[in-house]
Amino acid sequence: MIGVGNGVRVYLACGVIDMRKGISGLAALAQDVLRQNPTSGALFAFRGRRGDRIKLLMWDGQGFCLYYKVLEKGRFPWPSPAEGVARLTTAQMAMLWEGMEWRRPSWSAPPSRVA
Repeated sequence: MIGVGNGVRVYLACGVIDMRKGISGLAALAQDVLRQNPTSGALFAFRGRRGDRIKLLMWDGQGFCLYYKVLEKGRFPWPSPAEGVARLTTAQMAMLWEGMEWRRPSWSAPPSRVA
């Protein structure tokens, strides 16, 4: 995926959506459900019912970019629909895109000895 850069706001639509939606439908969801301006430059993440598909929508200043990823194995970790919308950091978004657990990542231990 093309990097989104630091400081980009990332909004995750909790729950599931109809993955047949295209750019116009996802932009409408960003505006009506997430209550955000779809042309603000923020990144919006949506997941399908089966959990193995994700769509990302972003306005780059000239038009919308739509990224679509299907995992061969596993599911994307996703919050419950009751949470409505989640705000992620760009690091969490990178982990999500790779199919990793972004909510509670396991950090490696600090070095026990420094040269």
